Amino acid sequence: MSAAEPVNARTGTAAVWSRLRVEAASAAAEEPILASFLNASILRHDRFDGALAHHLAAKLADAQLDAMLARDVIANALAADRTIADKAAADMLAVDERDPACRSLLQPFLYFKGFLALQSHRVAHWLWGEGRETLAFHLQSRMSERFGVDIHPAARIGQGVMIDHATGVVIGETAVIGNDVSLLHGVTLGGTGKAGIDRHPKIGDGVLIGAGAKVLGNITVGEEARIAAGSVVLEPVPAHCTVAGVPAKPVGGRCAEPAKRMDQQLSGD
Repeated sequence: MSAAEPVNARTGTAAVWSRLRVEAASAAAEEPILASFLNASILRHDRFDGALAHHLAAKLADAQLDAMLARDVIANALAADRTIADKAAADMLAVDERDPACRSLLQPFLYFKGFLALQSHRVAHWLWGEGRETLAFHLQSRMSERFGVDIHPAARIGQGVMIDHATGVVIGETAVIGNDVSLLHGVTLGGTGKAGIDRHPKIGDGVLIGAGAKVLGNITVGEEARIAAGSVVLEPVPAHCTVAGVPAKPVGGRCAEPAKRMDQQLSGD
């Protein structure tokens, strides 16, 4: 399983960028005390990737990697792999569409830990692919410290992914996450021991993983499956299946588009 490339990338990213700028301008007018911040983070930039590089750098900078150096690293990654920005735009739309607490694209872009951690990971993943493992691990460490999310740089993650609330999410080295997936806080995609190189889960497109769920080992979770909150999954999960419990077992009926619906009730499908 491999994460697919973004679809309708350039058109979609341009539309997201246009909408983000309009929302930032409106927010700056409504809340003048934040006008300087909104201008520096969004309005003074000509392109979405420039704004993303600036804002991520401000979040990830530390004594070893100041904001200017961090911005250069992130900008280089975005320039070398244009799909990073496209996937970020798709992730923002996913949050806007699925999270009822989201009022505008400004919230995920500026404030939501799940979105910011995921984009930090995309940069670290690019560095990993370039053989720059030490810097990739540095960004992973900063991501964990800053957002409470720990994603190994080698993990492969698709587009349109929402990590809601995000605190305590752990994603292992050989994990693969498809497109249009929703994960809640406290989710672990982990291994079951030291043995084996490929030791982490493979999550299909459109899967919903509830808060605190643990998916362990090199197992496959089929597309549009749903994992109930607090479950421990040790066996493969068929597509369109709902599982719950410790260890998780199939419950309820067939589910459709659970990641988009965000419906965690186990009855009424």
